[in-house]
Amino acid sequence: MSTVNPQPLWQPTAERIAEARITRFQAWAAEHHGAPADGGYAALHRWSVEELETFWKAVTEWFDVRFTTPYERVLGDRSMPGAQWFPGATLNYAEHALRAADSRADQPALLHVDETHDPHPVTWADLRRQVGSLAAELRALGVRPGDRVSGYLPNIPEAVVALLATAAVGGVWTSCAPDFGARSVLDRFQQVEPVVLFTVDGYRYGGKEHDRREIVAELRRELPTLRAVVHIPLLGTDAPDGALEWSALTAADTAPVFEQVPFDHPLWVLYSSGTTGLPKAIVQSQGGILVEHLKQLGLHCDLGPEDRFFWYTSTGWMMWNFLVSGLLTGTTVVLYDGSPGHPDTGAQWRIAERTGATLYGTSAAYVMACRKAGVHPSRDHDLSAVKCVATTGSPLPPDGFRWLHDEVRHDLWIASVSGGTDVCSCFAGAVPTLPVHIGELQAPCLGTDLQSWDPSGKPLTDEVGELVVTNPMPSMPIHFWNDPDGSRYHDSYFDTYPGVWRHGDWITLTSRGSVVIHGRSDSTLNRQGVRMGSADIYEAVERLPEIKESLVVGIEQPDGGYWMPLFVHLAPGATLDDDLTDRIRKTIRTQLSPRHVPDEIIEVPGIPHTLTGKRIEVPVKRLLQGTPLEKAVNPGSIDNLDLLAHYQELARTRP
Repeated sequence: MSTVNPQPLWQPTAERIAEARITRFQAWAAEHHGAPADGGYAALHRWSVEELETFWKAVTEWFDVRFTTPYERVLGDRSMPGAQWFPGATLNYAEHALRAADSRADQPALLHVDETHDPHPVTWADLRRQVGSLAAELRALGVRPGDRVSGYLPNIPEAVVALLATAAVGGVWTSCAPDFGARSVLDRFQQVEPVVLFTVDGYRYGGKEHDRREIVAELRRELPTLRAVVHIPLLGTDAPDGALEWSALTAADTAPVFEQVPFDHPLWVLYSSGTTGLPKAIVQSQGGILVEHLKQLGLHCDLGPEDRFFWYTSTGWMMWNFLVSGLLTGTTVVLYDGSPGHPDTGAQWRIAERTGATLYGTSAAYVMACRKAGVHPSRDHDLSAVKCVATTGSPLPPDGFRWLHDEVRHDLWIASVSGGTDVCSCFAGAVPTLPVHIGELQAPCLGTDLQSWDPSGKPLTDEVGELVVTNPMPSMPIHFWNDPDGSRYHDSYFDTYPGVWRHGDWITLTSRGSVVIHGRSDSTLNRQGVRMGSADIYEAVERLPEIKESLVVGIEQPDGGYWMPLFVHLAPGATLDDDLTDRIRKTIRTQLSPRHVPDEIIEVPGIPHTLTGKRIEVPVKRLLQGTPLEKAVNPGSIDNLDLLAHYQELARTRP
């Protein structure tokens, strides 16, 4: 990486810097907690990791976190894994999520949008009332603190109400999107043994209705711990035998009663992609998520009561939980339930316009699809309310930055962010007071000692290394479900560098303080000692109009050789002839490195993904190394299992 100072694509104005909440927080923390008053974000970040306990104490005071019993100290034990945050404290996440109902009762807490793109508001008063009614009914059903409550639900207000009511009673929430098949859902829910299941009869996607009643019946049969099933008639069907009606459980005018639970009491269970074996059931705490999300949304995303927060997500992805936490800052949260590209590729921009979104989040893949389809967001929509477009899911390529800048607005804050389900937050990304450079994340997040390490554990600057976090974050998992000795948790993050979180991404920390993500380190392409992330290859290859999508893997051969095929899914009408093959090779040779020109370019009928949309490189690599399909991948975690048969056949027929 070059250490010269390139021109930023965007620079916040002096007025914008002065108005940012993070600027006000820094001035306040300087006055009350000894934070540096000068030196901008870099100085604040350094203080936040060097004075970790003081920083998190300041966060709880700044956001007025309500501890019903006080904490003994901020960090009882800082070892990783096993850090102990705010021992002695009790609180409730849902109580904080509904606080704005006191001052903004008749304002919208939620805006629900379906494929008609008409927003339907749920006021703060009504949200609090529904949560109060449902929490009382959950208690009447015998749900106690620590009991698991599950949702097989799309991104609708009922899902938010169910999560908050579960948290209010001290239950543990877990959800899957209704496009997950029965096996995928059972692989997740059977691990945690829920006592209640909230479910829809079906969902609408891409202009079609999808009936899920048979799958719901199978879930009921295969989850013997269920005491109650709650039916939400999205498609208008009658409740199945023995199920309770949503409308009956949320009709009462009841003030919510919030169970005061220990800081590290479990809030929800999220699941890793589960590309091999059962998905990891990741447990995060009420207090840890509360303070981490207040910091991330209230400081980094600069959200407050006047904002509208829209992120395209489903309930099967951690970004949905992150989106719901927008309520903690008093923000109006936009819930979109439908296809990202219906009736046309530009659909999400229309939703941003119709809802007055101020922060609009999407995937890097969607931005690149819009660029390829010739979408013109600002020409076709009034996006004057949008202050920030944020992307995650995979690194946003440089062309994506340029396209957003050119097609949305020159004065647009573009926040490429990177984190993980594992912490339900970001390691690096949005900072409202810093410039944006093409292809870079603005900076590591506050309280996160993000570093790039070489294999021996030496920190690197301006060089590619492993993404590590050297101090604990409050939202790191308290444990994995059914991992009594903690070995699975330990092996997932702390096996490579003892006591240090290794995430499994390649990153560069630049000498300017910004961050570049290169893709997963476990699917990194290492040719003759030169390492490259797969994301770099996708960015270059997928600029070619003939390439719809690609997948690259590097396979160590038994004889010490290294085979690196590139699989391409072609755009309609394109042919993989000598001309296209030559252009692909030339693109990689000239834009990336001659060492990373693929050994073979192979046309495939499609690229397989996890259910959350990530390309599955490692399982394909295992298949090509001869691992049987059932051992290489968890079939329930893949969006199109038929595609994998193609790669399996390739492994069989290739000499």
